[in-house]
Amino acid sequence: MKAKQSYLSIKDWSENDQPREKLVNNGSRSLSDAELLAILLGSGTVNISAVDLSRALLNEANQSLQQLGKRTLKELMIHKGIGEAKAITIAAAMELGRRRAMEEPERLFKITCSNDAFKIMQPLIGELPHEEFWVMLMDNSHNVLEKHQISKGGITATHVDSRLLFKKAIAAGAVAVIIAHNHPSGSLKPSSPDINITDKIKEAGKTLDIKLLDHLIITQRDYYSFADNGNVI
Repeated sequence: MKAKQSYLSIKDWSENDQPREKLVNNGSRSLSDAELLAILLGSGTVNISAVDLSRALLNEANQSLQQLGKRTLKELMIHKGIGEAKAITIAAAMELGRRRAMEEPERLFKITCSNDAFKIMQPLIGELPHEEFWVMLMDNSHNVLEKHQISKGGITATHVDSRLLFKKAIAAGAVAVIIAHNHPSGSLKPSSPDINITDKIKEAGKTLDIKLLDHLIITQRDYYSFADNGNVI
């Protein structure tokens, strides 16, 4: 008969090894992803600590917080020890992280290159399972005044209303715009509709004296810039 496995809970660990105490004493940056996640979970199970449970969650997500953030509640609850309450806590934390990432790039008010625009738009649309089309409205110095979702569509295409786009640009007093949409497939190659939409908005902007500076196709980790590649713009 096998001896019963002894289990050491987090509260029995050395104080220096306990996630909450480490955060208090050394700051949140001293903790690993698993330890931060363990604080959210609060507890593990009879047979596994919150930290080990967190490690299992991260292992299943290939050690990627981005992948973990895409998990549905049901997918999170597949793990023994993750009930609905803990799954909701994880989902809420991932969403807060996404929203924080959305806010931080806005401190980079001035757009100096396509990568600046990518940093602003990627947290918004880079990981979506469907296509969305957005516009950034800018002043004469290429400072971002506002950004707006123009349309939301399916996996393969989205309908863009250029009249709505320029109505927002005129209301904001913008003199230039950058448009962006995501490719959930991960492909960075512009499609014929992508090129047509770019040309349509560029020509409409000329009539209103509002310049189209760029069109970005955004994926989870990368982007394609029409301006950088001399494509139409």
